[in-house]
Amino acid sequence: MPANEFLLPQGRLIFSHDLPDNVYTLITGGRAPAKDWLDAARRGHLWALDHGIDICHEMKLLPERLIGDGDSASSQAWDWALAAGVRTEHFSPRKDLTDTQIALHRLKEAHTPCFLLITGAFGGRFDHAMSTIFSFAHMHLPGLLADEKEACFFLRGNERLAFAAEKKAKAISLLPMTEECLGVNLEGTAWPLQDARLSQHEPYAVSNEFAVESSSFSVSLAKGVLAVYLYWE
Repeated sequence: MPANEFLLPQGRLIFSHDLPDNVYTLITGGRAPAKDWLDAARRGHLWALDHGIDICHEMKLLPERLIGDGDSASSQAWDWALAAGVRTEHFSPRKDLTDTQIALHRLKEAHTPCFLLITGAFGGRFDHAMSTIFSFAHMHLPGLLADEKEACFFLRGNERLAFAAEKKAKAISLLPMTEECLGVNLEGTAWPLQDARLSQHEPYAVSNEFAVESSSFSVSLAKGVLAVYLYWE
């Protein structure tokens, strides 16, 4: 696979820059990904974040590391990880950061370039999903959130990416993670954009779709941080 590509079961992401070789799959505590999707998508190091250990336990995937306060994980799954010798960081629930934020900080503090696939981030509590999306967007760690139904990846100033679909998403949305995103270009969709300004105060570029003749699209921006969100039925 080329150094600037990342493969999901739904399609191929092509970035404008090479990706780090070091890949981490983080399973957090929202909606569990489908087992066949996770088997196909996951790679590299596997970490479980609190309730994510239940997903690992159910799928018989032993993580390298478990991070969390244990408030949403089952004791059976947690004990399974401890008995297997999984490196564990157990925190009090009375803490400032979420379990996912702690994991992101751990990876940032390691000073080793890495690419992250975070799954189990959707379909649970909205506050946790929003916290994860904004934290990831501004941590300047390359990667994406994804499962078989949804995906969210990030562009920062002067970056470009393309998505070549194996399965066309029902919706393509562009969501500003900064107050504004400038110089946004979108091609291969029913409603393209050219040198557009997107504002966080009124994020209107939602529910776009692939152009009829296209199974790929590309997006770029000059300034800001932009989330590209895809939804499959």
